[in-house]
Amino acid sequence: MKSFTKEENSWMLYDWANSAYSIIISTAVFPLFYKAAATDSGVSAANSTAYLGYTIAIATFILAMLGPILGTIADYQGYKKKFFTFFFFLGVAATAILAFIPSDQWLMLLICYTFAAVGSAGANVFYDAFLTDVTTDEKMNRVSARGFGLGYIGSTIPFIISIAIIVLSQGGTIPLSTTTASKIAFLITALWWGLFAIPMFKNVHQLHYIEPEPKPVVNSFKRLGKTFKEIKKYRPLFLFLLAYFFYIDGVGTIITMSTAYGTDLGISSTSLLIILFVTQVVAGPFAVLYGRLSEKFTGKKMLYVGIIIYIFVCIYAYFLETTMDFWILAMLVATSQGGIQALSRSYFAKLVPKKNSNEFFGFYNIFGKFASIMGPLLVAMTAQLTGNSSTGVFSLVILFIIGIAILSRVPEPVHHIAAVDTAKKA
Repeated sequence: MKSFTKEENSWMLYDWANSAYSIIISTAVFPLFYKAAATDSGVSAANSTAYLGYTIAIATFILAMLGPILGTIADYQGYKKKFFTFFFFLGVAATAILAFIPSDQWLMLLICYTFAAVGSAGANVFYDAFLTDVTTDEKMNRVSARGFGLGYIGSTIPFIISIAIIVLSQGGTIPLSTTTASKIAFLITALWWGLFAIPMFKNVHQLHYIEPEPKPVVNSFKRLGKTFKEIKKYRPLFLFLLAYFFYIDGVGTIITMSTAYGTDLGISSTSLLIILFVTQVVAGPFAVLYGRLSEKFTGKKMLYVGIIIYIFVCIYAYFLETTMDFWILAMLVATSQGGIQALSRSYFAKLVPKKNSNEFFGFYNIFGKFASIMGPLLVAMTAQLTGNSSTGVFSLVILFIIGIAILSRVPEPVHHIAAVDTAKKA
């Protein structure tokens, strides 16, 4: 990492920190813990999966409504770090509190998970916006992709520790119940997240901003309204957001509901944890590879590759029957999930006017989060109507197809950076 600056390395290290939450809370241990708690309380498999989907939808709706408003305010000098800090501590605190909720209180688990999800996703809105402050347009793809790569690799460490404690408790090797072992994993996540976020707080600062003015909240709403009125000036940017709205929906839904889906297929918790661990290991270098290939083939073409792979994933998921099938599916997802997220982030960052990055990343957030409402709801309702989780996953194909169709109409960012900046000044 010698080729990167201190600011770039500190920014990328937050991916390393936060990804522990993504794998342990969003994807692996918590969903399994919650599913077991719901099952013990008499909730059916299909309904517990649906309730998790509804919870994710609620959390994303809350942040989707706040994103553009807070983002516009955060464009003022000194505000970006304050908002990042608030959501960061909300996420870390709620994650730690999960460890102290009784395992039979499945509804309380979902409520606390909602706060953790809002905190994590909220901090990421401002973290993503800091990309324009820490690096140049030429290095954005590589820095963004390296951040995701570090996140996937780094998250495997607390994940391994958590899996080891859970597996050893299941085998009776250590005198802990599986419930207690899972709660320890929640505490490990909070500690890891908090510890490795320190460089972000010390070394990353807001360089691009709007000068403070009286009544910042009122004026932020005015700027937000002006952006809506002048939306034609940002056609490439908002066209990309529309494409992103659809394809990232499928990506996020598959990531957050994969363990619940695997459980419904009858795959054991131990097998799911091992599969998810290997997925993280594989996803890391592939995210970096996407960044390197984007410099040769452009970010847009690599986004096409990722979306096409996800279309195949949804089709293949419909025919899943065995644990080996789930392994194949997971490895296919691993090749593209980091790359498609990293390049989407850098693609968008190249399009936005830098001093208004929070405002536009607020839109990036609202498009992504409203999409994240639609996906889980689609899977949840389809699963309940058909009684088959595979049908729900298959239904996501249409989102990827719409996304790639709209993306084909978006120009390459490099040709429009100057035009967008000029439009904003006008």
